[in-house]
Amino acid sequence: MRVALGADHAGFPFKDLVREAVEGLGHTVVDCGTDSTDPVDFPDITQATCAPVLAGEADRAILVCGTGAGAIMAANKIPGIRCGLANEPYSAHQAVEHDDANAIALGAWLAPRAFVPDIVREFLAATFDDDADTRRRVAKLNALDDLAPSAP
Repeated sequence: MRVALGADHAGFPFKDLVREAVEGLGHTVVDCGTDSTDPVDFPDITQATCAPVLAGEADRAILVCGTGAGAIMAANKIPGIRCGLANEPYSAHQAVEHDDANAIALGAWLAPRAFVPDIVREFLAATFDDDADTRRRVAKLNALDDLAPSAP
């Protein structure tokens, strides 16, 4: 599996830990930045990290920022991306199994370092349940991409 990996400056200290977990499972990392703790804007990193998934150049994306909150908000604004917050292993697989997530966000300030290998393993090993209930719910999630903004 090819995994796009991106971190803003707050997530950068966690990035190598995530990379090691991905590569340790035999997967390939597509590095989407950043490469230091110099300030960058998380929406830019999120867009760069999700782009390979949308282009078919990566199978999934892992985003790392301080809390994961900014990355998940930015990712879920991108049509075609379904991103879950995964600061622990259960949410990492649940997002894929029930919501067909193709990305997760995790918080370098919140996720325990010891959980990172388990979070990555659970996310990458999970498969979509693909039953009638989950297909219906994911179709409704996808339909939200097409909502027109409300008039003021």
